[in-house]
Amino acid sequence: MKTIAFALAALAPAQAMAQQTGELVSFIACPVYRDTDSGRKSGCWLADDVTSGSRYDVSQSPYKPDWSFEVLVEGRISAEAPTACGGTVLGPVRTSRLTTPCTRHILPAEEFKGRKYVLPRRNNDPLGAPRPVATGPFTDRTFTTYFEFGRDFIIYQYDDWLLDQAANWIRQARPKKLVVTGFAATDPVEISGRTLAEPAALAEDRAEVIARSLRRLVPGIPVETAWQTGAKPVAEPEADGLPAQSQRRAEIRALF
Repeated sequence: MKTIAFALAALAPAQAMAQQTGELVSFIACPVYRDTDSGRKSGCWLADDVTSGSRYDVSQSPYKPDWSFEVLVEGRISAEAPTACGGTVLGPVRTSRLTTPCTRHILPAEEFKGRKYVLPRRNNDPLGAPRPVATGPFTDRTFTTYFEFGRDFIIYQYDDWLLDQAANWIRQARPKKLVVTGFAATDPVEISGRTLAEPAALAEDRAEVIARSLRRLVPGIPVETAWQTGAKPVAEPEADGLPAQSQRRAEIRALF
């Protein structure tokens, strides 16, 4: 089954061209690494959708695949040409690690050049660097962090950045307390012939993970937790317009 995906590569460009920019796609696949050489953090991550026969470039996900396991790919068709890595570009895109093992697979460059490294927008400055000055008057405010499907860990240079933004404002605003609410997408969805749903306990776990971080980052401000299951998509800007990503979240409410 896993080798079928790699045989579909030749079909990918023609079939994927029919898709429209901004179209939402989601599927499960074993990630494939293409060994391009474009300097720092070179190489491409690809994923083949066996159902459609399309190959996608998922390199721009904020969390990179673990090529030993399947990933849940969720993204939108980008207007970028497939010339960098050899697949229809998804951007924005997410690649959540699942639990089914994969056989690692690497492709040669095959004349694809990859992408030159560009510092991502969500990139923390060193802790000693000055942070923006928050201006009042300060009122109740909500900050949001996000998670991979089925997981509760803080994502490097995604949640890190979001937490840094929140903590900087909270340190200066000094609200009376913080309430962290975790959410889990427990309603089943069908993707690639499988039923996926997050466990209810994950909502509490996510709230506790973010609460622990806040107690370290902004000591002296009380932090409470709450949680909700059956999370619905919401219009959250840092979820990059991906409905499923917006469901897998924790909200930090600063209350005065």
